[in-house]
Amino acid sequence: IEITKSNLDKVPETYIRKQTLKNQERYTTEKLEELSSLILNGKDQVNDIEYQLFNEIRDILLEKTLMLQALAKMIANIDCLNTLARVANFNNYIRPVLNNGNKIIIKDGRHPVIESKLKENEFIANDTDIGEDDNLIQIITGPNMAGKSTYMRQMAIIIILAQMGSFVPASYADIGICDKVFSRIGASDNISKGESTFMLEMNEVSNILKNATPKSFVILDEVGRGTSSDDGLSIAMALVKY
Repeated sequence: IEITKSNLDKVPETYIRKQTLKNQERYTTEKLEELSSLILNGKDQVNDIEYQLFNEIRDILLEKTLMLQALAKMIANIDCLNTLARVANFNNYIRPVLNNGNKIIIKDGRHPVIESKLKENEFIANDTDIGEDDNLIQIITGPNMAGKSTYMRQMAIIIILAQMGSFVPASYADIGICDKVFSRIGASDNISKGESTFMLEMNEVSNILKNATPKSFVILDEVGRGTSSDDGLSIAMALVKY
């Protein structure tokens, strides 16, 4: 509180002198000092109280850890099943039949991701019939942008959806249980590690040949990239024959 020197005789006794200037004196009071202290120290006190409350909450949660984990798992299951149900209902999925053989029969199958990006009725549904002894392998040919990759990936996704307990985008599906799904799709490289497109592809193919079983589902897209036509065809033929 600044008071001019001509008015110093009117200063209450409770005022405490803080500073002397040329033409006035500065004073404070006990109340102002309390407010100043409260403001300056308030942040530290807030942090201390927050940390104390945090520790109390943490201790309470530690006692309830198993219950909270069980609750989280329950909510996650409900969320997952509810989502699958909503997607199946909204997109007209059907309940697949699972068999212990190798047969995979799909009627009017659709790619669930691509069809969601297109307008209604723009995605053309298609059938799959593979897995009999005389029909274990199918080679798909066609021009660029004909839908070959979409068709292969669609089959893999439908198989995975069926085996995880979901309905599938088709009008009918009878699917053999697979132990693994392998894919060799598209071109990529890792030049920084000295791995060309072709080298990466061969590593992926090698992994499939080593680990695939008679119960595995394998999709191979564009095997033999980065080589001459004859070399690429030789690799693809050897792979399919094996």
